Amino acid sequence: MAVIFDKVNQFESLYKMAQRMLESNPNSAPGLAYKARALQKMERLSEATIANDQALLLDTNFGLAWINRSGLQLLQGKQPEALRSSRRAIELASDDARAWANQGVALTNYNRLGEALEAFEQSMELDPQQMFALQMKGEILKRIGRMNELLAVVTRELQINPNDATALIQGIHALRTLERYEGLKELSQRLIKLIPENVFARENYMRSLRGLGQFEEANDALDQLLALDSSNVQFWLFKADTLYRLERYREAAGVAERTKRIAPDYLPILRIHEKALKLMYQRKDRKRI
Repeated sequence: MAVIFDKVNQFESLYKMAQRMLESNPNSAPGLAYKARALQKMERLSEATIANDQALLLDTNFGLAWINRSGLQLLQGKQPEALRSSRRAIELASDDARAWANQGVALTNYNRLGEALEAFEQSMELDPQQMFALQMKGEILKRIGRMNELLAVVTRELQINPNDATALIQGIHALRTLERYEGLKELSQRLIKLIPENVFARENYMRSLRGLGQFEEANDALDQLLALDSSNVQFWLFKADTLYRLERYREAAGVAERTKRIAPDYLPILRIHEKALKLMYQRKDRKRI
């Protein structure tokens, strides 16, 4: 029952179950370890540490208590201790996905990314539905630039939870890097639906539209993006450039002129301003003729 509560993140229920165990036997190492795990997940770290230390005093070979200890040490920034504890946890509970996941985090913190990947893969082999190890593997693949592998991880993540924001963000990063704009558009729209005011999602939706040559739609998306963040000079550059591509040269020049006041030395906006003015005047001259 304790494992079920842990898997479905019902930590209040896990805490109550642990308390009942301790009422029956105050010296129950499993009861103290379950209590510690629930307290850790409830972000009551000091209480969790005390309960878990008590569990280890009663049974120094109890695997869950070492899993808890490594997790608590990671949260407390005790990196050397966390790595040592994760190794001990694996010695005692090598069939527990959480032990391998904690070791993966500890190794990641030391930038030992190859070993960390192996640890997360072992964790996923033991518990294929575990999102944490999947997401951590995805973050490492993103850091080392293995985008096609990252997309495979994202596919698995979204099969488990189609509305997982972390998975969507990882997928957007990969698809943008790979310049796969149809997929980028789809995932960005899904993230916008999930978090309507997310600037990252709206920026990448706009980028996908530009990549697909859908500049009218990109212009509308830029208006929505700038309503959320009007201080980003690059977004104003995109606005001026998009208007320029739509041959709305007067508007492009106007946007560029306003942006120059904010960032007078920003060369890309100076170039757009110059090009837009040139074509605007050429158009005027043709009309006179």
